[in-house]
Amino acid sequence: MAIPGNLLSPTTESIDPNTSGWTSKLNCTLSLGSGGRNGDGVLTVKSTAAGEMQARTVSSYPVTEGTVYHAFADTSGTVPERIGIRWLTWAGAEISVTWSLTTSAASASWHRVSVAGVAPTWAVRCQVLLSSTLAAANVLHFWENVYLGLPLRTTGNLLSFNAETSEIDASGWTAEVNATVARQAPPVTWSATAYSVGGHVLAITATAAGNASAVSTERPIVTPGTEYLAYAYLSPPTVAAVTWIELRFYDTNGNQVGASRGILAAPNTGWFRQRTSAIAPANAATCAVAAGVDGASAGQVLRLENTVICVAPTAHAGTVIPYAATSFEQDAGGWTITSGAATVARSTPWGVAAIDGSYSLTVTSATATASTLRSPRFPLTPGVGLNWRSELYSQVTAGGWTAVRGIRWYDAANNSLGLTSVPAAAVPASGWWILSNDWIAPAGATQAAIEWTLTATSTNSTLRFDVASLWPALPLQHVDVDDTAAAITLTLRELPIGYLITVYRTGQDGSQTLVRGPSGLLNKTTITSDLMVIEDYEAPLGVPVAYRIEIVPAAGGGIQIRTTETVTIDPGDPQEAWLKDPGQPQRNCKVMVEKAPDWSRPIEQATYRVKGRRNAVVLSGLRGGLEGDLSVWTRTDDERARLHWLLDSGNVLLWQAVPGMGVNDMYVTVGEVTEGRIGGPAQEPWRTWKLPLVEADMPVSVGVGGTAGRTWQDVLTTFATWADVLAAYETGEDLLFDRRRG
Repeated sequence: MAIPGNLLSPTTESIDPNTSGWTSKLNCTLSLGSGGRNGDGVLTVKSTAAGEMQARTVSSYPVTEGTVYHAFADTSGTVPERIGIRWLTWAGAEISVTWSLTTSAASASWHRVSVAGVAPTWAVRCQVLLSSTLAAANVLHFWENVYLGLPLRTTGNLLSFNAETSEIDASGWTAEVNATVARQAPPVTWSATAYSVGGHVLAITATAAGNASAVSTERPIVTPGTEYLAYAYLSPPTVAAVTWIELRFYDTNGNQVGASRGILAAPNTGWFRQRTSAIAPANAATCAVAAGVDGASAGQVLRLENTVICVAPTAHAGTVIPYAATSFEQDAGGWTITSGAATVARSTPWGVAAIDGSYSLTVTSATATASTLRSPRFPLTPGVGLNWRSELYSQVTAGGWTAVRGIRWYDAANNSLGLTSVPAAAVPASGWWILSNDWIAPAGATQAAIEWTLTATSTNSTLRFDVASLWPALPLQHVDVDDTAAAITLTLRELPIGYLITVYRTGQDGSQTLVRGPSGLLNKTTITSDLMVIEDYEAPLGVPVAYRIEIVPAAGGGIQIRTTETVTIDPGDPQEAWLKDPGQPQRNCKVMVEKAPDWSRPIEQATYRVKGRRNAVVLSGLRGGLEGDLSVWTRTDDERARLHWLLDSGNVLLWQAVPGMGVNDMYVTVGEVTEGRIGGPAQEPWRTWKLPLVEADMPVSVGVGGTAGRTWQDVLTTFATWADVLAAYETGEDLLFDRRRG
């Protein structure tokens, strides 16, 4: 699969099916090898003589001076290597090369090298350089999975690209206690599709014996009461080293007002993602992330990569349980044994057992007795009703267990209102199981805690839990009609993440039409969130429709089917029609129809007249779709501007008229447009338009909206000033869809 946003062609990126995207620049010959991960092909670079050899892209690629560009590749060889971006003038002359650090050691395993830098003054184009230095001729080095483009960041990260990956320099971090901070380039094997990790890592080196730490120099803005998650890959100096990541909050004066630390339980000295989370205090204004090692020896190095601060994810939409008590990445999350002989703790070491993240909650009982496990109290969402649903993943890893599952309710004064429970039952053995229950909250309940009475059926029994959720039990599917936008909103809840979903709009005649999502038509699309909100702007006007949802496991299996009630969009004034852009519905506009088209249907024909024969021989192609001129009025300057904006893109449009007007909904392309005045004074806002329409097919791969997940925070973390934003985007629309100059 092509790397998103890659300026390189798929052939140049994956070296499949040939090496045509690459050429020798210095002391080497190129050939096609095999054994790659992004396709089978690899670029084999063989030294002609001892010394440095370089390969480069055949093509050069347009850049905008002052903009940061990122290049990476996966490589394997017998010597260290580096990667560079070669900046060129309009005439193709070299201005300079931005090189990565040379890897600290050679590795025959596939590992990542990368570099990022600002395009210098006068830079118009660039090339990717691949370099290694050999001690002899005829030595091979291998490359694949090459990227060149804008930085690939973790979506939603409050930190900048350089603070996340240190690809430019180490300025995103500063030493805090007993440490120095620098970049290193160890040969680390990452997944071929791990695009947000780089070749450079941040190294925190203890200057003397004792605790050592560093902290990010950036202080992103936070919202009090919002839960945030920080994580990074950590590589500890030794297995016994106490290494950690910490999320910190600061007030408007820069004083620290809160912190949450996640300590890594490392199984070895490899790379492990450690998480920590916390709710921003009431007086919090900004945040930062820190990392360190306790009790370090002088010279010990803690390395980290792919550092992220983001809004904490939720296991289920609407869950009232915070991330720390859901996923147990820091500790037991406040869950306790309130009675009995059992003990409770976070699992250890990293990665031994988990559904979300790298840890789970572990309950152990040395005796075959009963114990009560209780979560912290969680405030119930006001105004959502009395019906609640709980869910936990469980895994029996030793012995056996029975459980009485329940919820303990509390009022606003923390007084218990009693326990609602279900009869005792055996906890399923062998693997992870999802255990869920529905509950009705008593009157006056404002808080709840999950409470299970667990009875070990044998000594030394062990039970693990992960992904605890408690959320309002709302309808699994719901539809709302927005007559003003001529759209229907379909809300789907409690979807199984990782499954495939297909969504149809069904008519009363039984017809089924695929509905559009963010990446195109929702046809066996992977589910990435348990909540999906679909805005259907292509639903017909004045016609009853419902929705059919089909959900299947990605690996195949039984199909789940959901259906919704039937709804109808108010068709509105029969003299008006909608012109809609399926991929960018913010452009949609309503216009008054002056005259519907007189349709023609062109056909390609060749006529041959045979001597002595009355009738000609006519060879015909397939008759084309409808073509004709739609005449409309705009009545205000705002309508006129909106119609111009709609037509500017040149995209395929959807024309919808009120039922009964003799016109079916139709996808069309619009040719050369004529805008005319209707007479009267110059101030008259009415305009008459002639829109030449050609019938088109429904766009299949066009998704709804702009860049998925793009927010103002992404703009803030990418650009230092608004002047930089103005320099990067020509219009507000370009900013919305992240279309940069050049």
